[in-house]
Amino acid sequence: MKRRTRIYYTPEQKAIIWDRYKQGDSLHDIARMFDRYHSSVMPTIHQTGGYRPPVRKRHRLALSLDEREEISRGLVAKSSIRDIADKLSRAPSTVSREIKRHGGAKHYRAAKADKDAWDSALRPKPCKLIGCPALCKIIAEKMYQDWSPEQIAGWLKRCYPDNQEMQVSHETIYKTLFIQTRGALKKELQQCLRSGRVVRKSRTTSLKRKGLGSIPHAIPISERPSDVADRAIPGHWEGDLIQGSKNSYIVTMVERHSRFVMLAKISDNKTATVISALIKQARQLPVELYKTLTWDRGAEMTNHTLFTVATEIEVYFCDPQSPWQRGSNENTNRLLRQYFPKGTDLSVHSQQRLNSVARQLNERPRKTLDYESPAERFNQCVASIG
Repeated sequence: MKRRTRIYYTPEQKAIIWDRYKQGDSLHDIARMFDRYHSSVMPTIHQTGGYRPPVRKRHRLALSLDEREEISRGLVAKSSIRDIADKLSRAPSTVSREIKRHGGAKHYRAAKADKDAWDSALRPKPCKLIGCPALCKIIAEKMYQDWSPEQIAGWLKRCYPDNQEMQVSHETIYKTLFIQTRGALKKELQQCLRSGRVVRKSRTTSLKRKGLGSIPHAIPISERPSDVADRAIPGHWEGDLIQGSKNSYIVTMVERHSRFVMLAKISDNKTATVISALIKQARQLPVELYKTLTWDRGAEMTNHTLFTVATEIEVYFCDPQSPWQRGSNENTNRLLRQYFPKGTDLSVHSQQRLNSVARQLNERPRKTLDYESPAERFNQCVASIG
């Protein structure tokens, strides 16, 4: 079998790679365009942590290659500095400094001078975190507590409103983690990210597709009270199951107003088991804080009418292939995968462990709550009805 020669991608080919990567194409599909394996494309993406390098542009006042060639011709013709500058409509001092900077009149070469000037003009903006070890220490501590970069950035802004040195954007944190040449944050902190990624991914990399069953007597979400949509009134919940290996499941519940999370251990996903767990959860809360429940069309809710009869809580069902209609729950399930990875046995976790995880999520600041925690917001709701 003939061995393929090493490929060195041109700037134009790299631009295509970045365009396709931003569109969400896999490295395998991108590499197939060049009849290569994904490993040949990976260095281009991983070298900058999945961030597309900005296109360098020559400053509008900088000398061009044509102008430098004119200077070279003038030197060969023994023209004076002032004559050369007049032809270029430049200041004599500009031409004089250009010649001195690149070897003097005897050794000046236009092409070499242009290349050297382009190389020396590169001024990478220093990373803010490099000069702030105290800020790096705080970020690392919060990440070890499973806070996201966005939560850390929002919390810092709230805690240090008058100190710009102690504030940093979440994108700066991500870039410092993904682009290790910055050297401010340790590489092992990447493992604290909920996604577990080591490079920035396109938002369109993957699209979730989920088959939904038919539920008898299902009330569509379109008939849900209109005041549920604006999240102003507490007591409206979204629910779902997350699945592990060996047919293991966990019930996840999120209150729409506060994003407060509740988890329940179940032995299987049979409708009788799930409905029983939901009834038990509902009875733990004041009736004022549990008014409706929104679910997808999974078969585990076949007996949803039994839940409504037992609790007087109406269940509304999302439209097929519309997971965004219970977006708070979808986002929460994504966060939970940090604690309960896909493909692991969920049955090994006790209810005490589930309560501990829910408590961690509820005590984190949330951007959508102006960096209050769900627990703080939910406790305010409890106090208001007390």
